[in-house]
Amino acid sequence: MRWAHLIPAQAHVLDVACGSGRHMQYLQAKGFHVLGVDRDENALNIANSFGEVLCADLENGSWPVSGRQFDAVLVTNYLWRPSFADVLACLKPHGVLIYETFAQGNETVGKPSREEFLLKHGELLQICQHMRIVAYEDVFLNSPDRYVQRIVAVLADKARTTRYAGSSDATGKS
Repeated sequence: MRWAHLIPAQAHVLDVACGSGRHMQYLQAKGFHVLGVDRDENALNIANSFGEVLCADLENGSWPVSGRQFDAVLVTNYLWRPSFADVLACLKPHGVLIYETFAQGNETVGKPSREEFLLKHGELLQICQHMRIVAYEDVFLNSPDRYVQRIVAVLADKARTTRYAGSSDATGKS
């Protein structure tokens, strides 16, 4: 995980749609406290070796970690647009979002191929527009061939205004 160094030591991390816990295992080995959420009980039986797990249907039930906040949230190869606001609400101030999933174009090389499972061009940028974008890609990868969008973004402290290039203070005045 290229961006794990942005997550503070001993952080609490939410892995959304964690499956059998491949990322949970990596994060736990780095000393993070990990909660994995997935609807597949069999996969969670494996994932529970790497941290806390919660069996929940993210698409047909209420948001399973409502009211909880995390230092980082990880989402990989999963897209359920109605949960975007819930995912962002889980981030503590200065929390790190690492999100990667399939994008438009993937329908030409394999599955998923349905529009509702593919990010639109720039969609992650739009969702994270009020965050500090650390990295963003909308790319074609091979082995296996796939189109993906990736973003790493940090939630700004709600009490501060983002400082932009060219500004001399946090108010944006030059």
